[in-house]
Amino acid sequence: MRANGNDASGAAAASAATATAAGPHTARLATGATAGNPATPANPRLASGLLFALISAGAFALSGPFARGLLDAGWTPGAAVTARVSLAALALAPVSLLALRGRWHLLADRGNLAKLAVYGAIAVAGTQLAYFTAVATLQVGVALLIEYTAPAIVVLWMWLRHRQRPHSLTLLGAVIAAGGLLLVLQIFGGVQLDITGVLWALGAMLGVAFYFVMSADTETELPATVLAGGGLLVGAVVLGIAGLVGVLPMTVTDAPVELGGASMPWWVAVLVLGLVTAAGAYVTGIAAARRLGPRLTSFVGLSEVVAAVLFAWLLLGELPSPVQLVGGALILVGVVVVRLGETRISR
Repeated sequence: MRANGNDASGAAAASAATATAAGPHTARLATGATAGNPATPANPRLASGLLFALISAGAFALSGPFARGLLDAGWTPGAAVTARVSLAALALAPVSLLALRGRWHLLADRGNLAKLAVYGAIAVAGTQLAYFTAVATLQVGVALLIEYTAPAIVVLWMWLRHRQRPHSLTLLGAVIAAGGLLLVLQIFGGVQLDITGVLWALGAMLGVAFYFVMSADTETELPATVLAGGGLLVGAVVLGIAGLVGVLPMTVTDAPVELGGASMPWWVAVLVLGLVTAAGAYVTGIAAARRLGPRLTSFVGLSEVVAAVLFAWLLLGELPSPVQLVGGALILVGVVVVRLGETRISR
């Protein structure tokens, strides 16, 4: 994409859209990918960066199956999301405070506070709530594949809103991803997906696209960990208030959670959802991005979809149909081609 003179952060949006994609049902740290130098084969940090990236992708991929386990045990999506976001916010609070040491003035800036508020309410709370609601009626892999088309939406937004004409490869990738989405949705097939679940998944996809655009703001002084931790805190507060006033149904149970033929206490599932699939995934994602740089991180991040489908198969017995798997492969290919197009522009 060509950078528009009116919007210095515009060109970074599409880059962020493929840097550890998917999202914020996971609220991925695309902002962390801008830190550090890109890894090269001679860089001894390459191996550790790849390891961190794979761990992060795997941890994020577990969120869908564990959320489904809680939902099947009687939890509402609102309660599951609130528990996950709140635990992650508490776990990341020390890291965020450490990043603010000597820079407390950043929180006195109204622009930064507004950014944290919008980021937390939409990119964190809204997106994760939409994803968790989607997996209540859709297969985890299908919901995530729908969400993974967000980079194509970012490309379209930057073209229409900021007049940043994408590279031909970028357009080709967007078309491939859109074709893959049609196969995942089985528009022309005999299988009928739950329309409500599809709409929630599409809402999560729009939330991820919004997150990518916000995360690409190159003018912000907020460290990546502060944006993530602060966004999680705001998201937890917003969800909590929505639950207290009765806007968001909040139901929890002490029924055991069944996953992969095994039973576990509800609190174990909640701890895994908050500390492993959120806080742990964020921290390892930051570590990976700072070692690998945005380009390599964006490609390794694609492994989240593969891991999510694998975990859903192992833990929930879910496996997309052959047509949907082909569609998923096309979505991944499309995202890669979009990224290659942005690489051509950046050169």
